[in-house]
This record gives sequence, structure tokens and C-alpha cells, in this order.
Amino acid sequence: MRTVPTQINDVLILELEHFDDERGVFVRHWDADRWAQVGVGPFVQDNVSTSAPGVLRGLHFQSEDPQGKLVSVLAGAIYDVAVDIRPGSSTYGQWVGVELHASMHRQLWVPPGFAHGFCVIDGPATVHYRCTSTYQPDVQGGIVWNDPTLKIAWPIKDPILSDRDRVLPFFGQH
Repeated sequence: MRTVPTQINDVLILELEHFDDERGVFVRHWDADRWAQVGVGPFVQDNVSTSAPGVLRGLHFQSEDPQGKLVSVLAGAIYDVAVDIRPGSSTYGQWVGVELHASMHRQLWVPPGFAHGFCVIDGPATVHYRCTSTYQPDVQGGIVWNDPTLKIAWPIKDPILSDRDRVLPFFGQH
């Protein structure tokens, strides 16, 4: 595994070792000791979602017991976004966007204290995210995907949104 920094120090791209031959490919997606060495984890919950092309999920966070997420794409491709919402952080309000493809064998580490979302750019896309805390619906929050303050450069213009995501508040109102 190779760790690649992003413009926000705590958000990491993890390029995974993969072994290809005539049978296919083998990839190790998780090793508690190796990932802990780079400050990723520990984890308590795994989630998997499958979304159609053009779907945008997010931007979501938990206001209490925030979730860190290790995001992998098992099929298709997404544009994955992490927004720093940690009060007092030197990168507060900044975001990182990364393409993740099933064939790229890489993950995005979104630490606790970030809003997270993704849109499907090749799909359907199956996304696996390993979380550092359990989902708690009573403390869930969000930021609208097209917030004019954040100016996220989403690669899609008219995404398919859930009813909930369509009416999320603007950044600073969360």
C-alpha cells in the first residue's frame, strides 16, 4: 500500500497493492495493522451502497461521534468529496475531490469531522465504506451538494438526489 497525501493533510488516498494474472486480480482491501500504521481506523461498521449513473449522495456527516470513512469502489466509478467541517481547523470549509474507479485499486480516507458525498460517474457504482463509528440517525446532518460557498467542482450538472439531500442546508447553517 502506498499513501498519497491530498491538499488537506488528514485526507489520504491509499493506493492498494494488486496482483493481476490470467485468472483476474487479487487486492487486499483491509489489514488492521497496516492501515493503523498510517492512522486509518479503527472501524466498527461496514456499509455498501449501489447507485445508478448520475446519482449524488451527500454531503453527509454526524454532529456527534463523527464517522471516519474508508471509501472503496467495488464496481463502476465515483467522484468522492470530503469537506472539512472541523471548527478551528486551518482547512475549515476546504474540500478534496478524488475519482475512485473499481479498476484503480485505491481508497479514500475521510477522517472524522468531514462531510462526505459522492456522485456516480460510471455506473451503476457499488461503494463500500468502512466507518469508525456507527450510524446515528438522530445526529445526522448535511450540506447541500451545490453550496455556492464551497464551490465543489462536481463532474455532473443535474444529479439524481434523494428527497433528503435535495433540501439540505447551506454550509455554515449546519
